Amino acid sequence: MNDVSASRAGSLEAATPTGPQPVLSVFAAMMITVGIVVGAGIFQTPALVASIAGSPSLMLAAWALGGVLSFVGALTYAELASTYPSAGGEYGFLTRAFGRNVSFLFAWARTMVIVTGSIALIGFILGDYLSQIWRLGPHSSAIYAALAVVVLTAINLAGLRGSSRMQNVLTFVEVGGVLLIAIAGIAFGDAPMGTPITAPAQTGALGLALVFVLLTYGGWNEAAYLSAELRDGPRAVLRTLLLSISIITLLYLLFVFGLTNVLGFEGMKQSEAVALDAVNLLIGASGGQLVGVLVAVSALTSMNSTMLVGARSNYALSRDWPTFAFMGRWHGERGTPYTGFLVQAAITLALVGFGALAQHGFSALVEFTAPVFWFFFMLTGIALFVLRRKEPERRRPFNVPLYPWLPLVFVATCAYLLYSSVRHAQSERASYVALAVMLSGAVVWAGLRLRERLAASAR
Repeated sequence: MNDVSASRAGSLEAATPTGPQPVLSVFAAMMITVGIVVGAGIFQTPALVASIAGSPSLMLAAWALGGVLSFVGALTYAELASTYPSAGGEYGFLTRAFGRNVSFLFAWARTMVIVTGSIALIGFILGDYLSQIWRLGPHSSAIYAALAVVVLTAINLAGLRGSSRMQNVLTFVEVGGVLLIAIAGIAFGDAPMGTPITAPAQTGALGLALVFVLLTYGGWNEAAYLSAELRDGPRAVLRTLLLSISIITLLYLLFVFGLTNVLGFEGMKQSEAVALDAVNLLIGASGGQLVGVLVAVSALTSMNSTMLVGARSNYALSRDWPTFAFMGRWHGERGTPYTGFLVQAAITLALVGFGALAQHGFSALVEFTAPVFWFFFMLTGIALFVLRRKEPERRRPFNVPLYPWLPLVFVATCAYLLYSSVRHAQSERASYVALAVMLSGAVVWAGLRLRERLAASAR
């Protein structure tokens, strides 16, 4: 009887997947990617980009160029993700190209800053809008952000399929709302577009405007973390990336053009809430509630998408470093790295607390996240060149066209944005915090390597 029970238990354990499985369709992955990118940022940056650009033509050019540069980056990532499909995404690429020491620093930064900081700051945007409806005291925004983190983590722990279905619904509502405002603005707006700027000022203005445009396009790279869970083969990630960015670029261009058509270019520059002002002009004061709901849905969509992919980098880290093995527990039936989700939620809640206590917490989170993000983004682009040289015989289901020029454009863009994110930070403390996080990662790495050497010598 005991032997039979053990045999059955062994069969059940063998039948239960213990790692990522190809369960996601291209459509589901595309909904996750679009949900990450089309967040609350699109409701904030158009006015800023307009004031920097100085003319409607240059403003629209910046948004179009942002889509083109994102497309170039997606082609670079598509080669890496289709050649090396992994739940670790960039972590896996950096490990192969530069070794696990460099990739550890990336995983540390991603866990402590990049993903968790992004979730926290989106949570503050959600909290700001919900607080206008029902305020929960002096730290209302932080309370709403923390509640959103807890609820969304619980939904993701329940399983990938359920979380993916919820993501599809949220993304449809989000994209539908943005598209509805865009179409209404194009159809019923009649404000003057503005006058063109003189040619000599365009280059610098366009470059600075791109910093904020590409911030709004940011997040499409997270599709790489789903590459091991995509059905339809390695090239599925290529379709996911290109379809997602095509939809996002078209949506952004229509949205910005529609807003300008309602507010006029000068009105756009002076607006502090462009979507709210445009909808109020179109349908009256009741439009404020509509925009508030749309921003809240957009924030929830981005938070959920970012959580989905963020926990997977924690899982990948655990496979290489035994100290973090506890984060590698994968719930086979639910298709989710449940410990990775719990660690991610705990760090995010700590950052929400930091944001609640710090003055201008939202801005600080943005400023100390950006330099770290763009540095490792640039390093991932360089990894493509390294891996082409290290593994020339490796089968590549997709090759970046116009190699090496397109990947060079991507790397140069990341380098410029790294420089700009440091130079234009309003608080030097944000850069110091980012540096401190990286140094703490180096200290942890040194401790881990020392532990490995001691263990090896004791054998």
